[in-house]
Amino acid sequence: MTNAPDERGAELRELFFETSQELLQALNEEALKLEKHPGDEEIVRGIRRTVHTLKGDSAACGLRELSELAHQFEDALSLEGAITQAAVSEIAFEAADVFTDMIAAYHGGTKLPSTRSLSKKIADLTAVPTTSKTRRTKKASGKTAAGKAVEKTSTAKTSTKAAAGWTEYETLAMTKAQASGLAVYHVVVKIDPHCAMPIAGRQLIYNALGSAGQVIAVRPDAKSPAASKHVEFVLASAQTVEQITAKGRIPTIAEEVTVELMLESRPAPTPAADADHTQPVAAGEILPEVEANVVPPPPIAAPVIEPGVAHTTQENILRVEASRIDSVLNLVGELIIGKSMLQQALNEFSKRYPKELLRGKFADAMAFQARVLNDLQRSVMKIRMVPVEQLFRRFPRMVRDVSRQCGRQVELALNGQETDLDKGILDAIAEPLTHLVRNAVSHGIEPVEERRKAGKPPQGTIRLNAYHHGNQVVVEVTDDGRGIDAQKIRAKAIELGLTTAEEAARLTEAETLDFIFRPGFSTAEQVTEVSGRGVGMDVVQSVLHRLKASISVETRPGQGTTFRLKLPLTLAIIKALLFWVEQRLYAIPLNAVVEISRTFESEVHQVDNYEVLQLRNQVLPLLRLGRPRVEEDERKAKLFVLVIMVGERKYGLIVDALEGEEELVIKALDDQTFSTDLVSGASILGDGRVVLILNLPAVVDHVARWRPQESGQSNSGLLLTHMDRLRLAATPAVGGQA
Repeated sequence: MTNAPDERGAELRELFFETSQELLQALNEEALKLEKHPGDEEIVRGIRRTVHTLKGDSAACGLRELSELAHQFEDALSLEGAITQAAVSEIAFEAADVFTDMIAAYHGGTKLPSTRSLSKKIADLTAVPTTSKTRRTKKASGKTAAGKAVEKTSTAKTSTKAAAGWTEYETLAMTKAQASGLAVYHVVVKIDPHCAMPIAGRQLIYNALGSAGQVIAVRPDAKSPAASKHVEFVLASAQTVEQITAKGRIPTIAEEVTVELMLESRPAPTPAADADHTQPVAAGEILPEVEANVVPPPPIAAPVIEPGVAHTTQENILRVEASRIDSVLNLVGELIIGKSMLQQALNEFSKRYPKELLRGKFADAMAFQARVLNDLQRSVMKIRMVPVEQLFRRFPRMVRDVSRQCGRQVELALNGQETDLDKGILDAIAEPLTHLVRNAVSHGIEPVEERRKAGKPPQGTIRLNAYHHGNQVVVEVTDDGRGIDAQKIRAKAIELGLTTAEEAARLTEAETLDFIFRPGFSTAEQVTEVSGRGVGMDVVQSVLHRLKASISVETRPGQGTTFRLKLPLTLAIIKALLFWVEQRLYAIPLNAVVEISRTFESEVHQVDNYEVLQLRNQVLPLLRLGRPRVEEDERKAKLFVLVIMVGERKYGLIVDALEGEEELVIKALDDQTFSTDLVSGASILGDGRVVLILNLPAVVDHVARWRPQESGQSNSGLLLTHMDRLRLAATPAVGGQA
């Protein structure tokens, strides 16, 4: 059953809204290149191709305003005099912004933004007179006898051709037709005003001229009001002017036919000469009637492609909505839960019937199913993985704009764009990474004069780097600016009441730098559009906590700062270590565990009301989810200490017993049921039990901020009470999803 026209149109628009983002990103990148290399014709042609594609796609979706504006910009870029204008890059930036706002308005069904300013700038660009080179080309070219024979008034011809506005693709097709031995004609047919069906007559004229050669272009569009009055063609043909004129004269349809020679035919190239087919058309071979924007530009040399390779590559690429992949991944997660249930049942069966022969067959079937399921999981995860280049591409334009607002000179260097990351995580870190980059420009990079006094080059550098590290992806934001002044951070923290002067004096540099992630904390002396409101760095940390990720800071005064984000490869399925605390089962990501150690309760010491353990000549801060054992005989009991890595620091997590390793499917917890960052999710085991997955960075932050002396309840007691509430809330929530 075919879809209704409106359904097909809706699907086409949704596809356009998706693909247009790539075109807009390409437009921004090309504008950045043109800003660095003004007047580069190759870059301008690239911009024109992008705008042409956007024009055609938007027209196909019925987005008339966007299509007309893009067409106006494309026509302006076709003028040879406009290419050399320094304003082209600025207009391209503004066009990218306006196009983005228009597409967002179309998508959201809101009012379209004003395009008056952009249209005026484009009109000013088209008002640039043609270059002297173009005028000399027209003067030297002369007229052919065929052109004189069919010439009408010059005013009519000029306006007609200007209206045509041949695109680069059409002029390239003209050049190829000429190189193949055909002449290129401009045919204008005036529709008989008494024609009862002008649109049908237009098609008959098209068919008639098509029998005389190859129709390269048709103007105006069939939906245009002018389509019922006249139609013009670019025709490549081996026939004469008289023969083409006769083809176009259709009684009661065509009132007048005008044929002009645009490009004379060339002898068909020999195989040896064909190797040089990328040479531009000689200026002297273009007739004076052809306007400057019709002069064929030097063709772009196409890459050499083996037969069948390009088609195979394009045909093997599918566009799939992320929600569909998420649905498949969710089903894979349910299969993993089912595998755990089968494994649990098999273990009970083996205990009850240890001598049963079917036990071996069941075990073999389970092992086969586990291998297939693991392969399926890896395949789905690879589909979700996308290169971080998709995120990095947006920052060159942003750095350019922010550096101009702040009066800085900044260069952005990108590395590791090919590093793959889960699509969900990539989307989630877009806002935190934006905050970090903006802060690097406004806070990190110094003004030009300050850099010169410090012996630095006037242009600062910000580096974005991504790489794999074990089971994590590390994203770094590095600048070569002034660095972070720890003393200034301490003074600001004391001023805001976040700490006292005595406590601040005992803080290490890493602990001092943690203040920049507090809500409302900012060292900016004045509020600007870019920074100073104290909003941003706390958002970075809260988002990373939700992602089970961490952030660390390295700074050297006068040399620069590095923010290092450590991200999990995926958020859906993890390898976890399960453990018991006071008869409660919890889990943490296995990649966060450095080692597992045993100790006695008597070896746990108190330092500044916090518990620590000396492990191989290293003082290890401890985190305790349960209550400490205070009885004399219990002081001799052994404890398990899970040495975990959070950021760049090690901690010891005290647990009562270990359950083992297991692959867990993370189930999101409903924010309406409870809100906390101590737990990143929950999972269902094979026997139906619910296990909470701890968010280690949030647990560490919770213990570090809690001051035991301010309350009669200890750190561990408060945390344990909170975890009990979470468990009661999580059990029905997760159970309902299973």
